[in-house]
Amino acid sequence: MAVGTKIASGKARVIESPKHIGKFKKGEVLVTEITDPDWEPIMKIAAAIVTDKGGRTSHAAIVSRELGIPAIVGAANATRKLKTGQMVTVDCSSGDEGMVYAGQAKFQVIEHKLEQVPETKTHIMVNIGAPDEAFKNAYLPVQGVGLGRLEFIINSYIKVHPNALLEYKKQTGKVKKQIDQLTQGYTDKTQFYVDKLAEGIAKIAAAFWPHEVIIRFSDFKTNEYRQLVGGELYEPVEQNPMLGWRGASRYYDKRFKEAFGLECKGVKKAREEMGLQNVTPMVPFCRTPKEGQKVVALMEQNGLDREKDPTLRIYVMCEIPSNVLRADEFLDVFDGMSIGSNDLTQLALGLDRDSGMGKTIGNEEDPTVTKMVGMAIAACKKRKKYIGICGQAPSDYPEFTRFLVEQGIQSISLNPDAVFQTILQVKKVEDSLGKQKPA
Repeated sequence: MAVGTKIASGKARVIESPKHIGKFKKGEVLVTEITDPDWEPIMKIAAAIVTDKGGRTSHAAIVSRELGIPAIVGAANATRKLKTGQMVTVDCSSGDEGMVYAGQAKFQVIEHKLEQVPETKTHIMVNIGAPDEAFKNAYLPVQGVGLGRLEFIINSYIKVHPNALLEYKKQTGKVKKQIDQLTQGYTDKTQFYVDKLAEGIAKIAAAFWPHEVIIRFSDFKTNEYRQLVGGELYEPVEQNPMLGWRGASRYYDKRFKEAFGLECKGVKKAREEMGLQNVTPMVPFCRTPKEGQKVVALMEQNGLDREKDPTLRIYVMCEIPSNVLRADEFLDVFDGMSIGSNDLTQLALGLDRDSGMGKTIGNEEDPTVTKMVGMAIAACKKRKKYIGICGQAPSDYPEFTRFLVEQGIQSISLNPDAVFQTILQVKKVEDSLGKQKPA
């Protein structure tokens, strides 16, 4: 499966384990079985990525799109067929199926003139991965950021489990040494965490000022948190981390609530000390309205209080069937919703988003999913609260985008490589709807 619409050439580098990522050189094509957040430092400098396993909403697919890197996922035999040092061209520009050619193929680049891009009533926003990508993508004709992920900041700039910083004195000598190297200049190790979060958030918010920048609190799974320095001490081993201890359920748990407090302080610092009040925090994977109430109460305890700060809004991800079926109750707690179509599709259809087999069963265009999305949009519009989408679907399925516009969604947040074609498509749909329903 092709991810993105770009083409890139480089020497292949087959790597079987993240232990060997030190061998990777800038501009090479990463070839591996599957990726997780451990791989992100080299993914940022890769010309392209090819994996044996994974679907279009797997880690490699999502990260590569947000970084603007072409990728082919679920290739099955890439690590056996491709050899380290071999010059290859990765082509994701020719439809759903990606191609890897031997050698350095010639290709043509298509440019878009910004002054010729039409304006749309539907807000077009962009998903941002690493903060360093913000300034480059701020030149896109978008109205803010629909999804900024704290995981990128934690994984790239902090690299330490927050509990290991909170309990620095309890760590082994080896872990202490790693922490000391990463936190040079900080006697207060937790302040390092807060400062780095705030800096990463601020980069994104400043680049897109004054437009809204929605920052999602951390949504690492337990297996991903375990990979951070000191993480093994604090994370259980789960059989299915995707459905385990993640999102809202972590934040109020006594094992993590103090760490969540550091995230709140990072957001507060960006909003108040740095003056970036265009930052809107968002809570992921919130299973029940009661969970939402607990998280909001914790946010208030850590300085993110809507009564004291009238400019502050708090959104929730709409990515679990309960978020749709009990939307009114969730909207009693939160100021709006952002639809996470990746997880919503996975949970509505019982699919594994990291597996390629799901593509033969269903995707976001399945009636089960579109019905749920339509219900969520209607619920938010009725309550006059924010409703957007930040999942993968609009970047991949033109008909799904048409459906969103027809339903009256407020904003569509896209991966950078899908912005131009989606703006043109949305404008076309809006014009056709305008002719059908004159004002």
